[in-house]
Amino acid sequence: QVQLVVSGGGLVQPGGSLRLSCTASRSFYSPNAMGWYRQAPGKERELVATITRGGNTNYADSVKGRFTISRDSAKNTVYLQMNTLKPEDTAVYYCNVRALAGGTYNYWGQGTQVTVSS
Repeated sequence: QVQLVVSGGGLVQPGGSLRLSCTASRSFYSPNAMGWYRQAPGKERELVATITRGGNTNYADSVKGRFTISRDSAKNTVYLQMNTLKPEDTAVYYCNVRALAGGTYNYWGQGTQVTVSS
């Protein structure tokens, strides 16, 4: 069983920054994407950003230019640097790792609350 351990959420004022980290309990050698999703109250879970082993990234339009995703495959860790945070970024953020190229695994970490409020 793979575990994804998430850290870094919290309360921040509008315009502030937070950095999320997610570390997997084992390495993934097949093609995969690690990423972040979020779910605000009363809304569906949505993509925030993903990054492949090769470094290809994908961002939601709402976070482009403000959030940066990165990964350290040697440490099985993915990061989300969130700058210029807005109240609408308030949500529970979830880490994910899923197989690409026909693979079947799809793992989720526990959520971490990010609250942007003055």
